[in-house]
Amino acid sequence: MTNQIDPLALKTLIDAHAVKVIDGSMPPVGVAEPVDVHALYLQAHIPGAVFFDLDRMSDHHVPLPHTLLSAQDFAAAVGAMGISSQDHVVVYDRDGLFSAARVWWNFKLMGHENIQVLRGGLPAWIASGLPTTATVPTPVVTTYQPFYNADMVIDLSRLRFKLDSRNDVLVLDARSAPRFTGQAAEPRAGLRSGHMPGARNLPFSTLLRNGALKSVDELEAIFDGVGLRGGQTAITTCGSGVTAAVISMALAEVGHTQAILYDGSWAEWGQETLDTPVVKGET
Repeated sequence: MTNQIDPLALKTLIDAHAVKVIDGSMPPVGVAEPVDVHALYLQAHIPGAVFFDLDRMSDHHVPLPHTLLSAQDFAAAVGAMGISSQDHVVVYDRDGLFSAARVWWNFKLMGHENIQVLRGGLPAWIASGLPTTATVPTPVVTTYQPFYNADMVIDLSRLRFKLDSRNDVLVLDARSAPRFTGQAAEPRAGLRSGHMPGARNLPFSTLLRNGALKSVDELEAIFDGVGLRGGQTAITTCGSGVTAAVISMALAEVGHTQAILYDGSWAEWGQETLDTPVVKGET
């Protein structure tokens, strides 16, 4: 199964009652005016879509944003949305491709293979002349059986070991160039500016065109350009683990299966209270 699906193909699945749709929108970080994406969902969403709140669907026992839920808690929350592990699931967001990739990755981490992202997101759906609704569905609670794939995610201690032991890894950082080089302050308080030693900057926006992933050939050229080799392990990171998933999805699109997401991302590594090394300059 491909990782993306076009709006008209999704409409066919919806009409056939053969898909579960998720609105995985989340507000951007560091904007002057907060955006209530749930309120926007209530105003207009793809018919039948349930809302996946990435802030709520995270482990609040950990003082980091968007930290993964345990497999058990994820299964309970998704089952309450009426989604089973056998369902064909399509996720979208209001930006085109932003937080939907993180939802896609969450499901992949739980072993859900039948999961896709709407190509171009809600803007592409609307541009195709397809309807939205304010009617919120009432899910029928079901059982979700996760098959957690620990090889897809890495924590701080394992990451430090991999970097210190000079394993054949390449860290790809999805943040903007000014944040990566340390020229711009981090939007979250208490974080240093800069990047991990040896990391390559790959702003997630460079992987996109019109709110969707670029072609496979273009993505392969981009990954070649940052020095990623076949067989090398790519470790994706960003500010809080959300846009890192855009890189992870692009890697899957080109068939690069050795990809790990650093869930703590810069919200953890960049903390002023940690002794993690931080480099400024270079992209």
